[in-house]
Amino acid sequence: MPKMKTRKAAAKRYSLTGTGKIKYKKMGLRHILTKKATKRKRNLRHAGILSKSEAARARVLLPYS
Repeated sequence: MPKMKTRKAAAKRYSLTGTGKIKYKKMGLRHILTKKATKRKRNLRHAGILSKSEAARARVLLPYS
């Protein structure tokens, strides 16, 4: 059986935590930052964790995670 290929676009966007959850960077912190509240920008800095249903879909793209 040949190796399964990882979707490289997904591999660049997601990473795994020690417990196996899928971590991602939140959107909305690239440009047009002046109209966003400081509290909102501060909360966007932290990584997000995918929900169970979304994580199941992402694992299809990351076969060896």
